[in-house]
Amino acid sequence: MFVLLGVLVGFIAAIPLGPVNVFVVSQTIRRDFLHGLFAGLTTAVLDFIYCLVALVGFFHVTINLTKVLPYMKVLASIILFFIGISLIRHSKTFMTSRSTQKPPASAKPIFGVLFLYISNPSLYFFWLAVGGTMTAHHLVANRGWIPIIFSLAVGVGSVLWYFILVRYVAKHHGQIQPRTFQRILLVLAIVLIAFAAYTFLSLFF
Repeated sequence: MFVLLGVLVGFIAAIPLGPVNVFVVSQTIRRDFLHGLFAGLTTAVLDFIYCLVALVGFFHVTINLTKVLPYMKVLASIILFFIGISLIRHSKTFMTSRSTQKPPASAKPIFGVLFLYISNPSLYFFWLAVGGTMTAHHLVANRGWIPIIFSLAVGVGSVLWYFILVRYVAKHHGQIQPRTFQRILLVLAIVLIAFAAYTFLSLFF
């Protein structure tokens, strides 16, 4: 039963619009299905790790996070801002690059997700809340193999969401005019910059 619960938690946790989802979509548009999928798989692996840490080391992680939270917010703001600027630049040259050839294979989607995920303090607190809720209500025991199996199920749920998302974006990629894609990339860039501004301003409010 707790395995199905883990899959459901992972799937639902991956759905909300946030910097990671925006980045995954942008990589699918800019590059191809595989690059978007690799970005999504990286997120799923991190979901597994964070969920497992939250289940087996809840209190210790909470204490450490409160000390580094301001630095994490500043780092997240900088990363989001520069990724947004990069998307704006790419949107201006999208029609030219699309008409020639696909971008070469790159590990940038993986590293991009790593930077976004690690520097986002809200993800730490989210998984801490999940871990605390699951253990406090005795839905998942934090002993033996149970935390590992539950966290793996969470990762599977996350993979399922990103596969659906990336497949949908890639499938309809060729049905949209290049100028429309330019606008989509521009909107995604604005969303990321807005996230950067919100994260930075949250330091003061």
